[in-house]
Amino acid sequence: QVQLVESGGGLVQPGGSLRLSCAASRSIFSIRSMGWYRQAPGKQRESVAGILRGGVTNYADSVKGRFTISRDNAKNTMYLQMNSLKSEDTAVYYCNALWAGVDYWGQGTQVTVSS
Repeated sequence: QVQLVESGGGLVQPGGSLRLSCAASRSIFSIRSMGWYRQAPGKQRESVAGILRGGVTNYADSVKGRFTISRDNAKNTMYLQMNSLKSEDTAVYYCNALWAGVDYWGQGTQVTVSS
């Protein structure tokens, strides 16, 4: 099994930045696919960014050029650097890991973008 714990959320003004972290309970070296998702009130959960073991990344169109996903295998941690935040980025952000055919999720961290 894999336990995932997100941190780094909070309240930020429009145009500001936050860095989310997702710490895993086991080595992530063998985890092929990891990613960040978000869910805003009244909306479905959506993919924000993903990263494969080899470092290949993908992003939702809405965050391209503003968010950067990365993973540090030595620290068993995945990150999401979020810059130029907008009010529409407000959501609960979840990290995800696909390992041995099973999807694992963290408990989520709230990101609120507001002046």
